[in-house]
Amino acid sequence: MIDVGRLCVKIAGRDAGKKCVVIEVLDNKFVLIDGETRRRKCNIIHLEPLDETISVEKGVSHIAVVDAFKKLGIELVEQKSKKKTVRPRTLRRSKLAEKPAELKATLVPKPSTKDVTSVVANVEKSPVAKKPRKKSVEKAVEEKK
Repeated sequence: MIDVGRLCVKIAGRDAGKKCVVIEVLDNKFVLIDGETRRRKCNIIHLEPLDETISVEKGVSHIAVVDAFKKLGIELVEQKSKKKTVRPRTLRRSKLAEKPAELKATLVPKPSTKDVTSVVANVEKSPVAKKPRKKSVEKAVEEKK
């Protein structure tokens, strides 16, 4: 019943109610269809075969299917694909918070090899570089003295 060139109506899915033609029989459950629907693999259960057939060969192009539908008086609406554009993305707050720090790091000049020793000495002197001791460690140190 379902063979190449059979005109059908799609009864399920996104393209339900649209006419199509069987282009290729893939196996006992699936066929390749084209026409008013998208050219795709389809389950035979989702098709309602009509009495009409179209003389097309196995694996025929979409242009030939359009011509065959015009001969039957069925006008196909050509769908234009959308132009691909870059999707706008928003930055998370955490990434926005990192931005000024990155800018400051790029604006600060890198120290030369001569300045490295002075920078290391300044880091050792700074209170941020040393970790505060725990109270129990401080008591133990005082008792030893």
